Amino acid sequence: MSRTRLPLAALSLASVSALVLSGCSQSSDASKDSGDTAASASAATGKKPAPFSAGTVKVALVRQSGAGDYFEQWGNGAKAQAKALGIDLTVYDAQADNAKQATDLSSAINSGARAIIIDHGFPATIQPEIDKAVKKGIKVVVYDVETSTKGVVSTKQDDASMAKAVLDVMAKEVGKDAKVGYVNVAGYAALDKRDTVWKSTVTSEGWKQQFKVGKVTDSTATDNVPLVSAALTQHSDVAGVFAPYDELAKGTVLAVQNKKLQDKVKVFGADVSNADIQQMTATDSPWVATAGTDPSAVGAAVVRTTALELAGQLGKTSVEFPAVAITQDFLREKKIANMDELREALPALNLSQVSTADWISNVAH
Repeated sequence: MSRTRLPLAALSLASVSALVLSGCSQSSDASKDSGDTAASASAATGKKPAPFSAGTVKVALVRQSGAGDYFEQWGNGAKAQAKALGIDLTVYDAQADNAKQATDLSSAINSGARAIIIDHGFPATIQPEIDKAVKKGIKVVVYDVETSTKGVVSTKQDDASMAKAVLDVMAKEVGKDAKVGYVNVAGYAALDKRDTVWKSTVTSEGWKQQFKVGKVTDSTATDNVPLVSAALTQHSDVAGVFAPYDELAKGTVLAVQNKKLQDKVKVFGADVSNADIQQMTATDSPWVATAGTDPSAVGAAVVRTTALELAGQLGKTSVEFPAVAITQDFLREKKIANMDELREALPALNLSQVSTADWISNVAH
């Protein structure tokens, strides 16, 4: 989202954050993962600082993940980087159950973890547990979560620039004073930031917003199809629809196609993953632009940020991951079919220089 993701991971995602955002089937237990993925790690050259110099470091990852491969890739990147750093990573995933995430966070606090990474979630639900973790001296790093607790490190996609990048493309495609639609959900940090940019752009472009619909569920893309379809039944004359989370965008695309409006209505999303690329490049796809970060790279960078914070070397309380704009034309012209090919075509997606040090073995994607 961040994931929106929400999560644009979290929901990225994020997003994703959010964010960031939606969920899959429920999981009741924490799990330890070796982090075996296709990622490879560069060799570290520096001497490991404490606590890494003493051996394996226990870290918990408390997630609010969602449907789609964005969250899977984010998690794989985090696990691979943890393995490369010698981190014993325990993963908890509430998967759209806010009460369970609070319980998961409580369990993580009592697990003996030296640090806790929180990937997406609602602040009102988890804020009390964040406070408890900090009071116990546990390092806390959040991704696409808004928190007022001092001492917490905040990491996130640059959601404002992400939205602006996509909306700049939308402005060129639909023009001034156009009729437009909007698919979004309030309450997720990443999506709320993207919403602020949307409102500003609507005003500056003189757009006439005909509808706003959207919801986040355990099947966000599928569950938004009837909502957007109903909106398009009443407002089939919109020139474009902005859906700033890839699962919302997928549902919007299906609705536009079901209404046979793909030649008239253009879809503008956010976040990027293998599934997103496939849907954008498919024949007659109305999804013409998105913007995002590489979810695998973001997951890895969040773990590196946590490692630096544990070692007392981070020196700041927030880290942002820049996004890049990606158009359907670019994907088709470069014959890009997946994230690996996109990484090669867009080196800006590589976050290997973010939150790093000579003692860190960086994971490459």
